[in-house]
Amino acid sequence: MNSGQDVARLYSELADWWPILSRPEDYAQEADFVRKTILQAAGSPIHTMLELGCGGGNNASHLKQQFRMTLTDISPGMLDVSRKLNPECEHIPGDMRQLRVDRTFDSVFIYDAIGYMTSESDLRRAFDTAHVHCRPGGVALFAPDCVKETFRSVTSHGGHDGEDRALRYLSWTWDPDPKDDTCICDMVYLLRDENDEVRAVHDRHIMGLFSEKVWLRLMSEAGFEPRAVPFEHPEAQFGKTPFFVGTRP
Repeated sequence: MNSGQDVARLYSELADWWPILSRPEDYAQEADFVRKTILQAAGSPIHTMLELGCGGGNNASHLKQQFRMTLTDISPGMLDVSRKLNPECEHIPGDMRQLRVDRTFDSVFIYDAIGYMTSESDLRRAFDTAHVHCRPGGVALFAPDCVKETFRSVTSHGGHDGEDRALRYLSWTWDPDPKDDTCICDMVYLLRDENDEVRAVHDRHIMGLFSEKVWLRLMSEAGFEPRAVPFEHPEAQFGKTPFFVGTRP
């Protein structure tokens, strides 16, 4: 996970709980949409992919079947989780706003980690990083959880049982000031350890919230030819949230 703020507790002290908060099978439909969208947008074969803000590697566990993946994240704990799930993939620590790996890729992908860019400046820097690493003729895809046009306050819950511990969470996404460019996701985790003791942890995530117009403008300024692609996931919390596809001329 990359962050425009201090790394949230989920990606630092609680990183090793990630595999029972969110599992690879939860990402199958999104990953398939990403794969198809990138291949359809490409004007030439796509073999390699750089994922910025890979988190625990759940998307990569599906996409590596099609692409040779290089995975990056700002959180060492989340990279450790991803390495266990995707040992055959290259892993590089780094912040999506400034990472440079001195080579280009056929495609660049940022999933919901892009939501931690909380200012236009940080969002543009993430786009610049993607552009630098996307070869001419390549494709970049950015997948925010929401945009201003479709945002609404929502709650959700989930979690899984592990072999010797379990986790359940409640998340509440809300916007205290619709005039600014951020929203809040408050999360509460109930963590049951191997001794069957349960503790509750609150975690606040400050997320960027921008209009489609801003997304397309900043992508264009970074050098991409951008367009919005509606995402039709039936369980999408915020309705038809677009994914943003950019080709590098």
